Amino acid sequence: MSIPLVDLKAQYRAIKPDIDAAIQRVIDNTSFIMGPEVTAFEEEFAAFCGAEYAVGTDSGTAALHLALLVLGVGPGDEVITAAHTFIATAEVISLVGARPVFVDVDPRTYNMDPDHIEAAITPRTKAIIPVHLYGQPAEMDAVLDVARRHGLRVIEDAAQAHGAEYRGRRVGTMGDVACFSFYPGKNLGAYGDAGCLVTNDPDLAEQARMLRNHGRQAKYEHLVTGYGYRLDGLQAAILRAKLARLEEWTERRRQNAATYNELLADSGLVLPYEPEHVRAVYHLYVIRVPERDALLAHLHQRGIGAGIHYPIPLHLQPVYRHLGYERGAFPVAEEATDHVLSLPMYPELTRGQMEEVVGAIREFERGK
Repeated sequence: MSIPLVDLKAQYRAIKPDIDAAIQRVIDNTSFIMGPEVTAFEEEFAAFCGAEYAVGTDSGTAALHLALLVLGVGPGDEVITAAHTFIATAEVISLVGARPVFVDVDPRTYNMDPDHIEAAITPRTKAIIPVHLYGQPAEMDAVLDVARRHGLRVIEDAAQAHGAEYRGRRVGTMGDVACFSFYPGKNLGAYGDAGCLVTNDPDLAEQARMLRNHGRQAKYEHLVTGYGYRLDGLQAAILRAKLARLEEWTERRRQNAATYNELLADSGLVLPYEPEHVRAVYHLYVIRVPERDALLAHLHQRGIGAGIHYPIPLHLQPVYRHLGYERGAFPVAEEATDHVLSLPMYPELTRGQMEEVVGAIREFERGK
């Protein structure tokens, strides 16, 4: 693709000396599993979020799994989450033996619609997982209000929202626990899989630390059955080098989103919506268009790496047929999955490249 959806090579070229030095530092001290780079990154990322504790993991999915475990979610419980998100959000609910319960999303932000949460609560409901999808914060005040009134725990899925803010608060600091992914294409991405659990609760943090490291307290003293979910030193060192640039990159993403908004203002497409009380970080720049698949094919023909996030809502995924949901259960999520399209978005994206993307879109519109 001449204009990729994400350009990790361009990012590496811009920060090559810092990345190379970070990698060499780990090789020199041979702390490949856990070690000082992991400890330092956890402290720095917790400070970035405005949280007390961060627990590094080997993926965002592992962080979500640990979050459910430390909050005591298990067989027989139900967990409410959005119908429109990546499978990992629901997958971990199933992994602990609980039942995912989906709710529809807001048509403007694609995040969980808080007005639908209360109707989904049953005596078995244990927690709610709002997702800050595409880098857009969920409506946390409303989610937290429902959770407080019903005695439910809240896990923020912040996998796509590093540094996003809701009413002046960083995402990751409002729920009981929050989970981040550092998958390579994320706003803060490792050079492999990596993730993090963030919390202000020291007991939850300590439980997560034990569970991610085979349930151990001392080297060969294991208090509980745990997992091999450790963040490795190389990824932590790389993330530390990138974290120093994250605010700068976020502002560039926001500027790029503003440029897209300007160039597409009269296009008739549905553009991303950002409420005044949030600071979105534009992990993805997502438009909505009726002829989505045809436009996607056209953009690919022009060398433009657009993508779909996500084409199948969770309640219609084959793995969740046993839950009994039918098409029509969550019409907003279904409409979104049929029509959303992600345009190239990354800090190094130039105005000229965005003009080329928009030119290809207008070419498609003229040819209809």
